[in-house]
Amino acid sequence: MDPTLRPISDRLIGSAAATVDRAIVATLQLANRRVRRGPEALSHEERIARLALIRDAYSTPGLVASPERYFPRPDVRAVEATLRQRPLRPLPWGGHVVSLSWLSTFEPFHESVRDAYLRHTPNRTAHAQLYGTGGGRPAVILVHGYMAGQFSFEERVWPVRWLNRHGLDVALALLPFHGLRGPRDGGPTPFPGADPRFTNEGFRQAVADLRVLAALLAARGAPAVGMMGMSLGGYTTSLMATLEPSLAFAVPIIPLSSVADFARDQGRLGTGARAAAQHRALEEANRVVSPLARPSMLPPERLLVIGAEADRVTPIHHAERLARHFDAPLLRLPGGHILQAWRRPAFRAVRAMLRRQGLLPVGPGGREASRG
Repeated sequence: MDPTLRPISDRLIGSAAATVDRAIVATLQLANRRVRRGPEALSHEERIARLALIRDAYSTPGLVASPERYFPRPDVRAVEATLRQRPLRPLPWGGHVVSLSWLSTFEPFHESVRDAYLRHTPNRTAHAQLYGTGGGRPAVILVHGYMAGQFSFEERVWPVRWLNRHGLDVALALLPFHGLRGPRDGGPTPFPGADPRFTNEGFRQAVADLRVLAALLAARGAPAVGMMGMSLGGYTTSLMATLEPSLAFAVPIIPLSSVADFARDQGRLGTGARAAAQHRALEEANRVVSPLARPSMLPPERLLVIGAEADRVTPIHHAERLARHFDAPLLRLPGGHILQAWRRPAFRAVRAMLRRQGLLPVGPGGREASRG
């Protein structure tokens, strides 16, 4: 649609949302400057050489074509022996909040980063929080964005009550190095970060932990388990769609689609031909964990990509790229990354998709359902 033909309200929302997003990006860049200082101080030639070494370390033949070689399935039986379940509180609308934690089965793929990665002790324990009746209903795993993952915050970011009321149990998952798994000094998370090896290993660990969580939900009685994720969580959800055919659905929301695209958009790769060369090198270094490296294992009707027109953190071209790659529907809505004016129509679209798939009843919740 021609931007001049959009409603004035949409354009005003877009302008405000873009302003807020730019401020957030500037704040994150400032917070991460100390962490990035070393890699970004390298010359162009040094950065290209370093990225080539990382590419070679993660390009063993078959890792992309045979993903189980890089993303082996965890032994859930071993996890159950270390699983801790703790009821936290009843939900005002019915059901309970349950805290889960277990020892992550993850082992780093490459020896060059093993000690540095495993040095972060809190990250070795995976965490999730469940909301709902505890079985018998479909479940959705919700995956947060970069530098998020505090459960008290995520309960407000996601429409947990709305999802429960419409027939889904909810599991809030924690990505590696976020929330309770984050650095003890409160500094920026190393995943994803300046070292592409941590990015590759972090997504390897995230996939293992999310597979365990999906298996635990199934063991608790969920007849189907799907995923939704925002931003970095949208990337993770997309990656899981290329690896896990058992997912009932996958909905990347305001997603990141490429770490290299994000670095380029934020001006971290320089300018001109050198920026293009560094972008290609970074794409190759992270290819083993890219959701664009493999086709979706889910049919298009079980996918929905949602993008915000004024997003300046993960601009809508990320959502467009994923939708094209997956041949999946793309829902474009006004609003931005932080100022989420798109929430109500987005989640209504998710509800409609799940009803078409037979995962939700047609008219739950009475009047509240009609307003939701």
